Order: sequence, then structure tokens, then C-alpha cells
Amino acid sequence: MALRVTFDLEDRDLNYFRTVIKRAQEKSAERATDPETDEDICARAESVVQTVRTSAAPSFVLQRVERVASLIDMLRDAEWALPGPERANVLSALTYFADPEDIIPDSVPVLGYIDDAIMIELIVKELRPEIDAFEDFRRYRREERSRNRSPNVTRDEWLEAKRRELHQRMRRRRRSRGSSQGGTRVKLF
Repeated sequence: MALRVTFDLEDRDLNYFRTVIKRAQEKSAERATDPETDEDICARAESVVQTVRTSAAPSFVLQRVERVASLIDMLRDAEWALPGPERANVLSALTYFADPEDIIPDSVPVLGYIDDAIMIELIVKELRPEIDAFEDFRRYRREERSRNRSPNVTRDEWLEAKRRELHQRMRRRRRSRGSSQGGTRVKLF
């Protein structure tokens, strides 16, 4: 038997998560003078992902943790080459996720990762244009062999054109989301 629990977070509730992500952004910005690299952040986040995967975490947490793994893949994919501003946002998200200091200690059974799950949900909603573009890029790359590509275009040229196209689409979608009036949007970055 499963039990569905839903709740609404109001602006005053979401302010906590905005404050936390702002701190994560500040930590990410400080890394310019800190020896910690993007890969260090990815490795710490990946370690948390592995810990959660092997724990007795509830399925609602496990489902969301897979989204964090996708963000790590996005940063590590050299062919995707996520541009600076978008890269900074993803790094901020991973910095938060890899930080052991949160509202509910992760060691609390069943509920320890609930704050992480909420933050992941907010981050995924905020980074939807980046995630969609990256998933499309991965699909283009997987399907590359079956596509009819001009023999005069190298694989690198073809991927560069697709990457450029998807980066532009990602930015257009982010701008249009920022200017649209409908729907609920939580601005974290």
C-alpha cells in the first residue's frame, strides 16, 4: 500500500530554499579563488547520489536523485560544453545537494532526504530548459549514426552545429519562461 502526501509551499516557505541556493551560488562563485574545481563538486554530489542509491531512502527520493545524476552528467560531458552562466547554475545546484548541512539530517529514517527531494524538484523545474536541451543533445548523439549527414561534414562539425542550436533554444526557453505570466515559477537563479 502506498500513501500519497501532498503539500503546498508558499512564497514564505520557498524563501528558505531561495536563501540556501543563494548561499550555494556564493560558494560556487568563491571557487574562483578556491582550489575546489567543478570536478570536485561533481565528485562530492556523485558520492551523495551513490550513498542515497544504496540507502533505504524512499522511492520518491530515489527518483529525484536520478535527476541529480543527470545534472552531473551534463557538467562532465565535454561534447555538450555547457556555457558559463548555465554551468554556474548547475554547479550551484550540485553544491547545495553535496552539502551535508540541511534542515533535516540525512540520517533521519524516511524523512532525512525530504528537504533534498524538495530542492531537487525546485531545481529541476528551474533548470528545465538546460535539462531538455542536454537530453536532446544526448539523443542526437546516440542517433547520429542513423542520420543522413553530408559526407562533407565531420562528426565534430555536426555535433557543434547541434550543440549551438540547442544552447540557443535553451536560452530562448529560459527567457520566454521569465517573461511569461502564466503558471507557477520558482526563481532560484
